[in-house]
Amino acid sequence: MHRLCPIASFAVCLCLAQLGCSSSDPRLPESLYGDALALNKEGRTQEARALMEEIVRRFPERPEGMAARQDIFMLDAMLGRTEGDEKRQVRYLVRLTCDALKRYRDRHGEYPTSLAKLVPDYGLDQMPLTPWKHPLLYRPFVSGPADQAGRGRAAVVRGSARFDSYHLACLGKDLAPGGEGMDADTLVVNGQIIAEKQLPPIPEPQPVR
Repeated sequence: MHRLCPIASFAVCLCLAQLGCSSSDPRLPESLYGDALALNKEGRTQEARALMEEIVRRFPERPEGMAARQDIFMLDAMLGRTEGDEKRQVRYLVRLTCDALKRYRDRHGEYPTSLAKLVPDYGLDQMPLTPWKHPLLYRPFVSGPADQAGRGRAAVVRGSARFDSYHLACLGKDLAPGGEGMDADTLVVNGQIIAEKQLPPIPEPQPVR
């Protein structure tokens, strides 16, 4: 059974309210199609596509329904190009950040405590942000692990306490773990993108810094 997309449902209800008419009003297909074109012009391509699908479902024999069916192919191509561009931007951002981390380690003998320390002296002009304005998640750690006795600031660390490893992650457009497509995660261990669905565990205990 077909379920109406919430975005399209909202657009349909809004149009009906503006027109003050029922779903059988002959003005509705033309008005909905105009709304879909306006959404696309505003850059809200996914919403435009959802509304086009609803027009095709409701009015398949009307000129607007036939036009919407053709427009969906065009919108799919636009969305595909956008997704491809965003994925390339993420890969470039991750590589740029990894290169900056390597330069920092080459100079200081360990990775920084935060990405902010890479700005502006290690190749980053600003804090790295994804195409969706989300920060990259970064965690440096000691791969040893360090042997630590005691707790808190009074703890005694035996062995190396230098951050010789790190995890870096972009959690996709939804900023949540997992997901597919543009919501998929990009996970990095010490400069290498990994294919696993989650990052490996960090050895414990870690030194108190």
